[in-house]
Amino acid sequence: MINYVYQLVSPQVFSIKYEDIDFSDKVIIRPRYMAICHADQRYYLGQRDRKVLAKKLPMALIHECFGEVVYDPGQTFEPGEPVVLIPNHVDHKDPVIYENYAKGSYFLSSGHDGFLREYVDLAADRVVSAKGIPGHIGAVSEFVSVAVHAATRFGKISHEYRDTIGIWGDGSLACVVSCVLKKMFPKSRLVIIGKNPSKLSFFSHADETWLSEDIPEDLRVDHAFECCGGEGSYYAIDDIIHYINPQGTVMLMGVSENKVAINTRDVLEKGLTLVGSSRSGRPDFEKAVEFMKDPRFTRRLGLIIYEDKPVTSIKDIHRVFRTDLDTPFKTAFRWEL
Repeated sequence: MINYVYQLVSPQVFSIKYEDIDFSDKVIIRPRYMAICHADQRYYLGQRDRKVLAKKLPMALIHECFGEVVYDPGQTFEPGEPVVLIPNHVDHKDPVIYENYAKGSYFLSSGHDGFLREYVDLAADRVVSAKGIPGHIGAVSEFVSVAVHAATRFGKISHEYRDTIGIWGDGSLACVVSCVLKKMFPKSRLVIIGKNPSKLSFFSHADETWLSEDIPEDLRVDHAFECCGGEGSYYAIDDIIHYINPQGTVMLMGVSENKVAINTRDVLEKGLTLVGSSRSGRPDFEKAVEFMKDPRFTRRLGLIIYEDKPVTSIKDIHRVFRTDLDTPFKTAFRWEL
């Protein structure tokens, strides 16, 4: 079967690659809804180092996808069954290392073709049933799974004093992390620190919100999540080190292209634990799908998703990437190519 793959060959230039799909041992999925990540935008706009672009491209973008099963030779899934797709692939399972950090693992839309395809072929363990979840919500399942992964690791690493958890950031990541933490640690007080008043208004489920320049000097958090990334990482980490209580856990989730200076003197003085958290694995997807079946969780999530018009041509792919630049949080779209 001939498949169409829509590859980015250079910044803002797409080309169609034709490939043959093997039906013998893979689940064949028709993508239905997708969402755009900041990483996709950086490739699309050419905001990565030229050496990185030369190594990664050509490549199909998008690693957030909701689809329906066309064919499953193993009969794990029924034809037409709604599913979410796991973009992380591993050569072998390690009893200690999470699959998203394992040597030999690779990630779709980061050096390997993502989900901008007519059909996607995946091993059955890279597919999770998503019955009962709306398509535009299921499109951000990977994003939710990343927050689940961080919250799960936090639960295993942090000490038991969790009265107050601070989240630095007011974008999509901070919002999803706050929703997940509210679900997993309902007794904890959530404090959100951001820079944009209009974005902070979306955090009504949090206990407190503060602009970064107005943080009360007596504010203290037991643990913190850094969800800023970019140039904002330095200021967020510096604030966290100042306002966190001794032996707190700091979950670092924001991606920065440049090195970030960290006040190690106070890190040592307070005995802090800094944990890097990125991507996710199958258990995180399964938990994310479980959460997305909760109407309250879905309503909160839906507030930050803008559903653009369907994509029916390469011209429309350009349109949704431009639209995403003007939306405050996440952009999702129906895939009809």
